Amino acid sequence: MFSYRICRAYLESSKPRVVLLMIFTSFIGMLLANPLNLNLKILILGNLGIALMSLSAGSINQLLDQKIDKIMSRTKGRPLVSGVLEPKNVAIYSTLMAIIGFFVLYFYINKLTAWLTFLSLVGYAFVYTLYLKRATPQNIVIGGAAGATPPLLGWTAVTGQIDLISIILFLIIFMWTPPHFWALALHRKKEYFAAKIPMLPVTHGEQYTRVHITLYTLMLTIVSFTPFIIKFSSVFYLVGAFILNMIFLYYVIKMQLSKNNDLANKIFNYSIIYLSALFGFLISDRYLILLTS
Repeated sequence: MFSYRICRAYLESSKPRVVLLMIFTSFIGMLLANPLNLNLKILILGNLGIALMSLSAGSINQLLDQKIDKIMSRTKGRPLVSGVLEPKNVAIYSTLMAIIGFFVLYFYINKLTAWLTFLSLVGYAFVYTLYLKRATPQNIVIGGAAGATPPLLGWTAVTGQIDLISIILFLIIFMWTPPHFWALALHRKKEYFAAKIPMLPVTHGEQYTRVHITLYTLMLTIVSFTPFIIKFSSVFYLVGAFILNMIFLYYVIKMQLSKNNDLANKIFNYSIIYLSALFGFLISDRYLILLTS
């Protein structure tokens, strides 16, 4: 019999905070695609389908990472590790979420979005979790492609096609992912070492990682200015993006120059604020352009 505790455990097994950020960016992708003629069916069912498949991917990730999660203090309280949930039940739960999510997207949105979301699920839950995470220190860079798709999926849900701006939205999150996760890896280096996960600080050292965080943050800054460069966005977005990037670069460069990891956790937390605010500026700017045109 299901209880509130069990239902909450299933939700926790799906990484709800990560999924929430993903759905926020997919929602923005939908608004950007057609800001004045919103289709409630697409907004609701599109995000529902993407959310269900994202929840499935999160649960599969935790199902496959049980041994690693037992070692790391950040993850040892997860429902599967603590014994609140049984692996067999989580496998059934994640399969049902994936099937229902795919069904919703395929029959009520469009086939392109359904298959792209399915590929994202496979990329994250299996290619990244089973292979890349354990095989290469570039796991986050390569595997980040799966996590960068939500705004693109939101765009295709509305338009049925992949356009330049949807690719730019994808690239923003793709460039954001390495500094976001490598900052966490610096902060949790000992845990990743104990779990034998070849994160960049473990395989190449802390200074090497700090340099790469700086380089990727610089590339992120450039990519984030692209909507203004291609005249999709106005000066309002440019100013917002500039401020957000300067704060990001300030923390990253300060960490690089100090040659210690004291700011790593702060960078990790700020990166979440950064991404949310950047997409917030993007959609606010879009409506400002339409209102003043």
